[in-house]
Amino acid sequence: MPVDPEYLRRYYASLSDEGLQAIDRADLVEAAKQCYDYELRQRGRSPATPPLAAPDRVEFQDDAPEADDPPAWLEDASEVFSRADFAGSTPAPDLVDARNALEAAGIACYLDLSEAAEEASVSRRPTHVWRLMVPGDLNLRATSVLERDIFNADFEAEWKTHLQMLSDEELRAMNPRAVFCGLFDRVERVTRSYDEEIVRRNGFKTGSS
Repeated sequence: MPVDPEYLRRYYASLSDEGLQAIDRADLVEAAKQCYDYELRQRGRSPATPPLAAPDRVEFQDDAPEADDPPAWLEDASEVFSRADFAGSTPAPDLVDARNALEAAGIACYLDLSEAAEEASVSRRPTHVWRLMVPGDLNLRATSVLERDIFNADFEAEWKTHLQMLSDEELRAMNPRAVFCGLFDRVERVTRSYDEEIVRRNGFKTGSS
């Protein structure tokens, strides 16, 4: 699959040192490894591989995604993004961006092309559907990566536009925690549930020892 070196370079450069080190280099495709190693060197760190050229001078194979052999995990995979296609030839740019984001995060993924379901009531319907698939156990992580690296930027732009349209009084009265109470509540619930499960398992081990 083609990989955009410029996207990878920008993505790795945007990460904190901790975020960069948290990536498992062994999980990356070769193109992503080169960009990852380059960013490490930019920060004065030494990857475990010989020096490589800057990623914008690296040549990448430009195979069509449908030419790749399906991975072994595809049977139990989860769909994290999809787009209808009237021609069934080339995936849309946002699909390619989504795939690149997952690969940059070290998440295995596969672009699957399938025929669209028949809909007799629709005179002109998409002939195919592109689906971005990931291993089933990486579904939540992959979805979060796409939200962070792809969708949140669009959301932020819309939010900024909305704020700019408010009067001074309306802006001062705005409370993001009230407007997005469901979002903040979800973060709190996710964190609390995780902490409770850690305590439960530690308590279980202590009680059974």
